[in-house]
Amino acid sequence: MIKEVIGVGETELDALNDAKRQLGLSETDEVEFELIQRAEKKKFGLFGGAPAKVKVTLKATPEDKAEEFLRNVLDKMNLQSVEIEKKLIEGGVEFDLSGEDVGFVIGRRGETLDSLQYLTSLVANHADSGYFKVTIDTGNYREKREKTLEILGRKLAFKAVKTGRKTNLEPMNPYERRIIHTAVQKVNGAISWSEGENANRHVVIEPDPKARNNFHKGGYNKGRGGRRPYNANRSHNSAPANPDRKPLNEGGGTGLYGRIDK
Repeated sequence: MIKEVIGVGETELDALNDAKRQLGLSETDEVEFELIQRAEKKKFGLFGGAPAKVKVTLKATPEDKAEEFLRNVLDKMNLQSVEIEKKLIEGGVEFDLSGEDVGFVIGRRGETLDSLQYLTSLVANHADSGYFKVTIDTGNYREKREKTLEILGRKLAFKAVKTGRKTNLEPMNPYERRIIHTAVQKVNGAISWSEGENANRHVVIEPDPKARNNFHKGGYNKGRGGRRPYNANRSHNSAPANPDRKPLNEGGGTGLYGRIDK
């Protein structure tokens, strides 16, 4: 969004300062302006004369566009009571929402909050060539969600090692899948990767194929009455090759849904 105002004053400087005041800027702020009309003095101090006119064009910044869009969406959702606190960070902006009705903004497992952040990021990055990161949070929800996912990933990784069975998690966005992958990577004997397309993409956790070989060689069940190892009836090729146990099929950590490419 571009704001344009015309300032009027006895001199060009007065006209410029008048335009700045209309835009809510201080007289020391630098702006681009166009001189529409120079000041003309009255002849003999009595006749003619005209004030100076200056047009100032103020281009909205990515954070301004993001905040305006976010406010409009919240108003359309009848959430006028939700307050927006803005914090500029390097290469982006963080919005923290507060109020009695923020639960409606979060949605089921943060899906509404994620969608709102994604759309706001699209608006902020619509015109500029660089990437501007937008984060929307409320009451440290994302931090709490991240800890929950870390616990879930480790729990299912230990379960996979213990039972020898794989687990398919519910579909998640790339950011949350990376949290699960990182948690699984810290558990020896477990591996994870992603399957599915688009909204159905999800994490799969399974015992590490390398660890299965160790079970055969090391005799983990030795002396337990001939009990079969957990992988006795499972194919060694069911999981993608990943000898280093690094998270598979995930992009870089540029944001909730990755970088917005225009």
